[in-house]
Amino acid sequence: MTYASSKTKESRVTQSGEILFEDVSKTFESEEVPAVDSVSLQVAAGDLVVFLGPSGSGKTTLLKMVNRLYEPTSGKIWIGNEDIQRLPINDLRRQIGYVIQQVGLFPHMTVKKNISVVPRLLDWEKDQIQSRVAMLLDLTGLPEAYLERYPNQLSGGEQQRVGLARALAADPDILLMDEPFAALDAINRERLQKELLKLHCKLNKTILFVTHDVEEALLLADKIAVLRDGKLVQYDTPIDLVTRPVNSFIEELVGTNNILRRLSLVSIKSVVKAQARESSEKIADSQVSETVTTIHLEEDLRSALSLLLSSGSDYLRVVDSSGIQQGQIGMEDLRKMLSSNQLIEKKKCDELSD
Repeated sequence: MTYASSKTKESRVTQSGEILFEDVSKTFESEEVPAVDSVSLQVAAGDLVVFLGPSGSGKTTLLKMVNRLYEPTSGKIWIGNEDIQRLPINDLRRQIGYVIQQVGLFPHMTVKKNISVVPRLLDWEKDQIQSRVAMLLDLTGLPEAYLERYPNQLSGGEQQRVGLARALAADPDILLMDEPFAALDAINRERLQKELLKLHCKLNKTILFVTHDVEEALLLADKIAVLRDGKLVQYDTPIDLVTRPVNSFIEELVGTNNILRRLSLVSIKSVVKAQARESSEKIADSQVSETVTTIHLEEDLRSALSLLLSSGSDYLRVVDSSGIQQGQIGMEDLRKMLSSNQLIEKKKCDELSD
């Protein structure tokens, strides 16, 4: 599933925001073994790709080579039609948003000034900067009153939102995120994961996201690049990674035999669509009692199983975001999907499109 490094960059049609790694390696002077070893992969414009792997696997090193915090020992990295080694380093970095675990906000600057750092460096007009800051504050769910606050007056989750807003300030095509939620408590982490998904669906940025958390990777990613000892082991969609692991390392890492994990990757919408194709007609509202427990189209089969067990019902009434019934789902549907091995991956932006 990786991009064949034998192809030349010039032979491909590219888009702004597309990233191509061609046989990229990085060896640090103090180490004999490469931190990144001949990695080749292609990231489509607008995809959220997660670099997943244990500590020391090379995922952060690979990420940092995109904005040249580290220079590759060998190989090339392309953004669109540009070899990044040929770009002035400051020009390159101004085109790329960067969010890190420690947030990195300037403590002596207000939220407003932190967010507007790059636009001010680019000599944007004052009105343009104010408009952009206000839009990003709203986009990241922070109140306008926070504009004049300082980082130490914010919670960890709020600081991370400001860091995300700052990374998006100059409207970059690419966003690099190095374990941005790792230091947060579970509640804030889950909240920001959901916010990131919404932002990605709205803005369609190319995002490279580093994590060692498998659940986080499966939740966020369009595709996952699994790294081990600096090498790319598998590059696939979450559902293919779980259902078609290339070796025992991947099986153990992502939990191939974990039924609940498999169910969490399949949307109810995909099951309802499959039912409609099979029956060629939609279930009428009158056929399903209004008193039956309801579940929304954008939920996954893991949530459906939980509701079926807790409610004691034989089936659930499936509704869209307007509360209009779209079908029903029961235990037999779950068994059928698992036994047929025809799991259909859920689409991250389903909820926004309903």
